[in-house]
Amino acid sequence: MTSLVKIFSGRESRYLAEKIARSFGLELGKAVVTDFSDGEFQPSYEENIRGHDVFIVQSTFAPTDNLFELLMMIDAAKRASARSIVAVIPYFGFARQDRKDKPRVSIASKLIVDLLTAAGVGRIITIDLHADQIQGFFNIPVDHLFASSIFIPHIRDLNLPGLVMASPDTGGTRRAAAYAKMLNTTFVICYKQRLKPNQVESMQLIGDVEGKDVVLVDDIIDTGGTITTAAQLMVEKGAASVRGICTHPLLSGKAIERIQDSPFTEVFVTDTIPLKVNSPKIKVLTTADLLADVIGRVVKHESISSLFKL
Repeated sequence: MTSLVKIFSGRESRYLAEKIARSFGLELGKAVVTDFSDGEFQPSYEENIRGHDVFIVQSTFAPTDNLFELLMMIDAAKRASARSIVAVIPYFGFARQDRKDKPRVSIASKLIVDLLTAAGVGRIITIDLHADQIQGFFNIPVDHLFASSIFIPHIRDLNLPGLVMASPDTGGTRRAAAYAKMLNTTFVICYKQRLKPNQVESMQLIGDVEGKDVVLVDDIIDTGGTITTAAQLMVEKGAASVRGICTHPLLSGKAIERIQDSPFTEVFVTDTIPLKVNSPKIKVLTTADLLADVIGRVVKHESISSLFKL
């Protein structure tokens, strides 16, 4: 079965694709990208993929070249007569633009879905979409995976005596509640008000963390302003310790400095996005084994939901 499977990667996700291929038991497929002097580029496959199930690994974090490179690789695979084309997008960029939150703006998530579909992708594998409803934008199968299958065992291994899960904002309430249920504990919520994007004006705590070991859970850390403000609030309210878990470490601007200067004991992230700068407080857990397992199940037409019955 694996003889008809090939795993390829865009340039910016090669570090992860190599680990996925190794876990799956294959060599990463040969693909190159030719750069032109004006900034134009051309991906090409350097081996036969006719009649194969092609999996293309590429997160679509900034710059948008990553997205366009993925679209071109999908188009090239279609034109090379691949039997099926699956885009493995560990981090699905532009997912925060899933609706019109003010007049005269784009719903970028829907636009990207349309572009991927037009390019010829037949299936999407992704992890922790910022907005679950983005799955409904697709008219093809979407395997929406949860990083909780990676984080939950790790949190259990910490053996924290006063574990409490927390959400840094009301939008993450369902996520914190799901973690709390799986870990048989309680959760608290931070309520924040923003002056503008990436700038928190005020934050209040809903719940009690006195003497507790708090674990803040979020899907994305961008500038780090919200989650570090929440960590400081937990300490002010009497928390014994504060840790963080985050699926997609965008870590733009001064995020690394904010985490380093924050009360966090440690912050656990996944490798859906490569870290720009290492920090002693940030620990990376790999998604490679999870994605390799899911690729195998897709090929064998096996259940994927059973992976997340924790």
